[in-house]
Amino acid sequence: MPLLPLAALFGVITFVCALFLLVHAFRRSLGTGMMVLLVPFYMPVYAFSQFEHSRKNLILAGFFGSTLLTAVFLGLGAHALEQVMVRPPPPTPF
Repeated sequence: MPLLPLAALFGVITFVCALFLLVHAFRRSLGTGMMVLLVPFYMPVYAFSQFEHSRKNLILAGFFGSTLLTAVFLGLGAHALEQVMVRPPPPTPF
């Protein structure tokens, strides 16, 4: 099974879960929303300390799990693609 489409699928799941976090942060305040949007490692801090949602566990598991799976499948897919590109050309039939 191709790995890059799986990476794209898990990337979409990560994006949707991040949108939940981002919308909640902007509803809390403009400053918090801008920090979640622009400061790279503030989103996990915000997710565990201030994010309140009825499905918090599912959203956080989806965000962190899908982020990890996206990275793994992107790495494996890039490695497989590199192996195909480096393969020597077939011999000529002469």
